[in-house]
Amino acid sequence: MFETKDLKGKTIAILATDGFEESELFKPKETLEAAGATTKIISLKGGSIKAWNKTDWGKKIDVDELVSEANSEDFDAILLPGGVMNPDKLRIDADAVQFVKEFILLGKPVAAICHGPWILIETGLIDDCTLTSWPSLKTDLINAGATWLDQEVIVDQGIITSRKPEDIPAFCRKFIEQIVEYSETPVTAENNKAKSDHHHARI
Repeated sequence: MFETKDLKGKTIAILATDGFEESELFKPKETLEAAGATTKIISLKGGSIKAWNKTDWGKKIDVDELVSEANSEDFDAILLPGGVMNPDKLRIDADAVQFVKEFILLGKPVAAICHGPWILIETGLIDDCTLTSWPSLKTDLINAGATWLDQEVIVDQGIITSRKPEDIPAFCRKFIEQIVEYSETPVTAENNKAKSDHHHARI
């Protein structure tokens, strides 16, 4: 268990829309807040968004900020919950993809679970990453150039990925570790310029 002070002063973006997997948003949110972080729900629309819980709609949660207006520099890390409908909508929204892309280029921790890594594909920045996900995303991630492994949690280049709700405890542990590590030795945009240049050169 993490000490309350570990994430004090940190603000974590949670990017989601209707159809997010209930446990994959609420459980990490509670864990991050218990460790002292502030969390903000970022979405495609205002008002509230609703979860999917196994076979039906679940709990709702209020949106704090529109992704079209959100600034990645205001946050220390980002969480991408799964659920089939949620990332499927986010991955075709240009603002959502750009928002996630900025976290990766800035070297800030990016945590994606289950179907959440779908959004990572759209950034074009995972062709040298080792990731995991819900098994049905394996081929998609490999086709995007990533190395896929069937493991509880994987951390590579500041990107934390897990497979399913049962992995949430390990997922949260590694996410918090990465946030603390980043705060101690931040990867600035300049330090990460090589990654950006590498991908721009291939466009």
